[in-house]
Amino acid sequence: MPSHPLRVAVVCSSNQNRSMEAHNILSKRGFDVRSFGTGSHVKLPGPSPDKPNVYDFKTTYEQMYNDLVRKDKELYTQNGILHMLDRNKRIKTKPERFQLCKDKFDLVVTCEERVYDQVLEDLNSREQETLQPVHVINVDIQDNHEEATLGAFLICELCQCIQHTDDMENEIDELVQEFEEKSNRPFLHTVCFY
Repeated sequence: MPSHPLRVAVVCSSNQNRSMEAHNILSKRGFDVRSFGTGSHVKLPGPSPDKPNVYDFKTTYEQMYNDLVRKDKELYTQNGILHMLDRNKRIKTKPERFQLCKDKFDLVVTCEERVYDQVLEDLNSREQETLQPVHVINVDIQDNHEEATLGAFLICELCQCIQHTDDMENEIDELVQEFEEKSNRPFLHTVCFY
């Protein structure tokens, strides 16, 4: 078992729904967790699929919330976006980009394959200093409220199992395979080094 709490990063594209739901659950379970997005901008659903609300990563959840209330409070209440932003601002001030964080993690969990590829590209482009391993695991989670909740519990269960292994480096592949079979979802796993 690791001697310190597992340092976990959860990453989706905009650091709004999937990564924040997992961040919320993991932090309540005592994990040392941070969440991120990999996109160039934060995108939230708009009045139609071709008109998303686009924000800079510097925009706080509070500012997004107020902007959407001003635009159409009924629509954004009905589709759950205001509720989601309300949860987000209780966890942290604003979304963060993974590519700008230089902290080190034991485990990075991504919520879709495109994000997994972006995380790997970023980690592999960094200068390796300590050769400390970081395990990057992807589990595909659809970007809706229900799937984000189910995915967050799955991620939490996976992190708890990894936290309690005696030899993370040698047992993680087997754990990932067990979760893949149990959840009936494909998982990806790669080891990078800091």
